[in-house]
Amino acid sequence: MRTKHFFIRINHSFTCFIFVFLLVQTLVAQEKVFTIENCVNTFDLDKKHTTEVGYQYWFADKDFLDGRTLKMSVVEPNKATHAPHKHVEDEFFFILEGSAEFYLDGKTVTVPPYTSLYCPSNIMHGIRNVGDTQLKYLVIKKYPSN
Repeated sequence: MRTKHFFIRINHSFTCFIFVFLLVQTLVAQEKVFTIENCVNTFDLDKKHTTEVGYQYWFADKDFLDGRTLKMSVVEPNKATHAPHKHVEDEFFFILEGSAEFYLDGKTVTVPPYTSLYCPSNIMHGIRNVGDTQLKYLVIKKYPSN
């Protein structure tokens, strides 16, 4: 009799475990539904994120595409978003407007609009506005998955 109760308790626990496991797997496996409404992001100044030196606008944030992002940064003249730094993720900058000074691994170069800049993983890099107008550039980056 005691064996029967033990077996029933194990079966109940095992069934609960399987249910939770399958539920989690189902939630993880569900793919994001992409529609014309969530795949088109027209710039809206009211949705910008103000920074100390300008603003940022997320065309695709970390949650939309599993960590892949597209952001526009706007920096006021003679300012930088932050000091040179490094991180595990590599990233691209693409200059839309203005004049940018790009820092990479101890060297700098000044670049005009329509220039792409690659920041390799774990290499010191930075960007700053060296012009007298706003610097606008895109940042393409993939953050680690959670």
